[in-house]
Amino acid sequence: MTPQEYCRHKTKESHSSFLFAFIFLSQKKRNALTALYAFCREVDDVVDGQNEYKIGKNKLDWWRTEIERLYDKKPQHPVTRALELYISEYNLDKAYFIEIIDGMEMDLDFDRYENFKQLQLYCYRVASTVGVLSAQIFGYQDSKTLKYAHNLGIALQLTNIIRDIGEDAQRGRIYIPLDVLTKFNISETEILNNTKSRKIKDLVENQTQHAQYFYKLAMDNLPNIDRNNQKPGLMMGNIYYMLLSKIVKVSPENLLKQKIKLSNFRKFLIVLLTFFNYNWIR
Repeated sequence: MTPQEYCRHKTKESHSSFLFAFIFLSQKKRNALTALYAFCREVDDVVDGQNEYKIGKNKLDWWRTEIERLYDKKPQHPVTRALELYISEYNLDKAYFIEIIDGMEMDLDFDRYENFKQLQLYCYRVASTVGVLSAQIFGYQDSKTLKYAHNLGIALQLTNIIRDIGEDAQRGRIYIPLDVLTKFNISETEILNNTKSRKIKDLVENQTQHAQYFYKLAMDNLPNIDRNNQKPGLMMGNIYYMLLSKIVKVSPENLLKQKIKLSNFRKFLIVLLTFFNYNWIR
């Protein structure tokens, strides 16, 4: 199996919505994005369900060393061997890959966040960094596009947090900042025990508005000159923005007990309409 085949297999295993955004890319950019996403999957798998802190820490340290090897042009892993072809081509900064690993390590260190400032660092590390690297691969002329990618990453990660609030609670994790729970008079126990209430509905609606703010902030920073190249990111933005809309419509208080999704057909329709310049984010 070649490094690129390994990466394709790794991304297909995830069944992620991000795969829809790959459809309209050139083969070279698709291969670069596939390698980037496969790297994210690899380091995420290290901490996903990991109960032994030392084991997880050692594995992430190995990946930090592997990134150093990658930039020394001596990668060992199939994913980094695939990435090596594109580091110089798209000017991908080593610091972003290290930040991604640091973000994954936060999942070893924390299962609660005191406030949004702490959570925003996590979102930056696990999502904004990926957004910026992706934007570089898509291609851009105006540096403001990287601010767009940064804020879109925050928006996408906040959407994930809202969507997965019940699933995360089953693993003993709460990503909604604790000061926000206090504001809505919601205890950690209510989240962990999947307690349905009006307070939960108000909380989800509030967090949805917060995510929508970052979607709008992203769009405000996207220059027209780069809009065409950045369509794959816009496709993901529209998919997740519409997911937020569905969450609000389909009883948000039920999120603790069910995971709201969009059908593959609807995702593809959103991707297709985005290709023809339709945008839902306002």
